[in-house]
Amino acid sequence: MHAATHILLWLRTFEPNLLTSPATAAEEALHSTYVRFSLLALSSIFFLVDPFAAIPSFIAITAGVDPARRRRMAWKAALTCCIVLVSFALGGKFIFSLFGIRLPAFEIAGGLILLLIGIDMLEAKRSPTQESIDEAQEAAAKEDAGIVPLGIPMLAGPGAISSVMVLVGQAPNHWQMMAILGSIAITAAVSFFVLNAADRLRRLLGETGIRILVRIMGLLLVALAMQLFVNGLTDLGMIPRHE
Repeated sequence: MHAATHILLWLRTFEPNLLTSPATAAEEALHSTYVRFSLLALSSIFFLVDPFAAIPSFIAITAGVDPARRRRMAWKAALTCCIVLVSFALGGKFIFSLFGIRLPAFEIAGGLILLLIGIDMLEAKRSPTQESIDEAQEAAAKEDAGIVPLGIPMLAGPGAISSVMVLVGQAPNHWQMMAILGSIAITAAVSFFVLNAADRLRRLLGETGIRILVRIMGLLLVALAMQLFVNGLTDLGMIPRHE
């Protein structure tokens, strides 16, 4: 008994990690700054790109197109989305300094844009900032609409660009920038697979399932928009900061 007690005391003193339960370790990991920022970046970018909401438009635009060409259009759309968002991520701080824009101002403006998009998503419809009726009709008449309007603005629209810019303004460290770039890459890859399998997903989920997904993402997006708005007002000193 004494030997066992001494071993436990030694482990608690010198090797506390060995006595940490898997549940505690997982909880600590979820509360780490890196994981929280990475989840914030991925969720905000993915909800704004929202490839599931683009399924009906993609199917309408690619109606009568052979599978190989449809796959190329999905690839071009995802690649365009990735290039546009990565460009704004890498040049975000330069744009801020060039135009003298402070982060709180962009947080408030981005929050308003995200709020408008989120409200439209709650009604299970595409926001005019992402896709207009004229753009959809013009895209249907194009032979290749993979870059415009599928890549931009349907996927990489003003909301997604604003979100990336705000995240960049909040990322002073290299690992945070890597988290943003990784989130963009994951979002673009998922967008390609979703668009490439648009017909199968539409049959699997149905119109009702797609609308439910869009509404859920819209609700989360509205909450994110309000948080950005509050952060901007707090950084300006209009709302007291609570630690």
